[in-house]
Amino acid sequence: MAGQTPQIFDRTLRRRRLVRAARQRGEPPFLAAEVADRLADRLSEVTRDFARTVEISAVPGVLPAGPERIVLSPVPASAASGAVTDAEVLPLAEGSVDLIVSVLDLHAVNDLPGALVQMRRALRPDGLLLAAMFGGETLTELRQSLMQAEAEVLGGVSPRVFPFVDVRDAGALLQRAGFALPVADSERVTVRYANPLRLFADLRDMGETNILHDRLRRPIPRRMLARALDIYAERFEGDDGRVPATFDIVTLTGWAPHENQPKPLRPGSATHRLADVLGTVERPLKSGG
Repeated sequence: MAGQTPQIFDRTLRRRRLVRAARQRGEPPFLAAEVADRLADRLSEVTRDFARTVEISAVPGVLPAGPERIVLSPVPASAASGAVTDAEVLPLAEGSVDLIVSVLDLHAVNDLPGALVQMRRALRPDGLLLAAMFGGETLTELRQSLMQAEAEVLGGVSPRVFPFVDVRDAGALLQRAGFALPVADSERVTVRYANPLRLFADLRDMGETNILHDRLRRPIPRRMLARALDIYAERFEGDDGRVPATFDIVTLTGWAPHENQPKPLRPGSATHRLADVLGTVERPLKSGG
């Protein structure tokens, strides 16, 4: 149907796996806790208070509680103010909140531009969005190992690891959604495992297993899995006998426009020459090669 959002992810399956993972584990996954700590550090550097905040998280409750905090998650939250919802359809009125923090959920939405637009509309003027999601080269070692093993064993390749957004594209999406002062940056976290099976266990613990809409419905054949484990070790094992797993954490920061925010100068409106500021002599470029 024309205009319909492509279904990259099976969001119903994602909810089921997130709920199952939350029920089976005692504490939040270490990586979600690490990302939440980093977001909290960034918030501590913002010299203003946010009266009404919303946490949109695949792992609810990993951020410190506030006086007016609403938790929205595919997973039932323990907080009294929590609500089960989907980041693709937010139950937030326009201009109703001052701060939105998203923890490891936006990388698995089918309509990321639409989700960002909804968040922008929900913010009051000068409200802040701070979101962290997996992006870039996340799980590149696993992706390469599975692709090579499947090609060797089954003679073809099927989608098994998420397509992750690039940090430059993420910044452009913030601008497109109407955020002021948009910033997108990426931090790399490399986790080292005794073997790839420990990585698989952590991904299940986070509820971050394959939910691609076009995935194969049958389990991975044992001989393909065995070959993938061998390839992972052969290509990536370090001198210490452990294997790395790359996680690129893309963080998005954007503000709802407000008249008091800094604005870029018009082209040609500068009152000082750059050469004078730097204390150098300006020299014309030579023509020709």
